Amino acid sequence: MNRVDFDFYLITDRKQTLGRPLKEVLNSALAGGIQAIQLREKDLPVRELLALAFEIRELTFQKKALLFINDRMDVCLSVGADGVHLRSDSLSPSVARRILGPERLIGVSCHSLEEALFSEEKGADFITLGPLYFTPSKQKMGEPLGLALFKSIVEKVKIPVFALGGITVNRVEEILHAGASGVACVSAVLNAPRVREAAQEFLAQIRRMNGK
Repeated sequence: MNRVDFDFYLITDRKQTLGRPLKEVLNSALAGGIQAIQLREKDLPVRELLALAFEIRELTFQKKALLFINDRMDVCLSVGADGVHLRSDSLSPSVARRILGPERLIGVSCHSLEEALFSEEKGADFITLGPLYFTPSKQKMGEPLGLALFKSIVEKVKIPVFALGGITVNRVEEILHAGASGVACVSAVLNAPRVREAAQEFLAQIRRMNGK
């Protein structure tokens, strides 16, 4: 049974909010329909990360959205988050599962077929796959996959796959046609002058494509 019931996934970066407080931006994104948030502030000391996670957990709880913590299972358990999102070179999903138990969801960042298949085999519930398109923030991950390679990977993976990297609302149609279960974005929402409206536009396009 597929436990992943969201198709619109926001990854945080407090440095991409046009100077606005992250909590304020996320509140607007949630009001616009964001269904799941990954708290990904890798440079924060753990105490600051934990304090921020508690604040974001309160927001997501109020809006009935999911919260994933980037790679920190201790923080996930401390704030009662819905799961973790692991780096491709982090602990295996099977190890994370033993720590987190059966109820929480586990996502993994993948950049190749090999990583996607490994994550699936080891028990990940979903993956993000990218970068799909060119984006400055993902240059260190190598060349963009492109739609053809992305589609070929998705066809070989049975768990949900979220497209990541250079995602814009105008690309949602071709992304979902390529087999993605949904889209994951950062700057397209966080950088938007009107965050709520940007999120609503994404959600409307996703719903139109999925017939919802």
